[in-house]
Amino acid sequence: MKIVPCTLKEAHAFTARWHRHHGPSVGALFALACAASDDFVCGVAVIGRPVSRMLQDGFTAEVTRLSTDGTKNACSMLYAASWRAARAMGYRRLITYILAAEPGTSLKAAGWKLVAETKGGPWNRPSRPRVDLHPLQGKMRYEVHA
Repeated sequence: MKIVPCTLKEAHAFTARWHRHHGPSVGALFALACAASDDFVCGVAVIGRPVSRMLQDGFTAEVTRLSTDGTKNACSMLYAASWRAARAMGYRRLITYILAAEPGTSLKAAGWKLVAETKGGPWNRPSRPRVDLHPLQGKMRYEVHA
């Protein structure tokens, strides 16, 4: 396997097909792909600004989507490559969230650390009505930093 270039359009299309509980993200900084051969992409990572406004310091990026077709070690390879690319662009920290029910094995294998747990819940508020199309359960925040 190897890391290959990927456009955001390609990454969003892959995510729409393979991600277990989310559709493509809205906006992004860049995307990467993992290929099992020259013409067979087995996973993608989409990296953007942190969703949480409190973490938008200009030096933090977030893996907003990571999708694979189940190819062994693709997730770990994409998480590690995402950090190398973000660091090369000047970012000092890269974060991501996983569902509390997920084990985080790929993140740990790539050197990421669990740093926080969130309660989850809806984004809907009286002042900004939303239709929640994502899992509402708690999430775990992992990060890697320089």
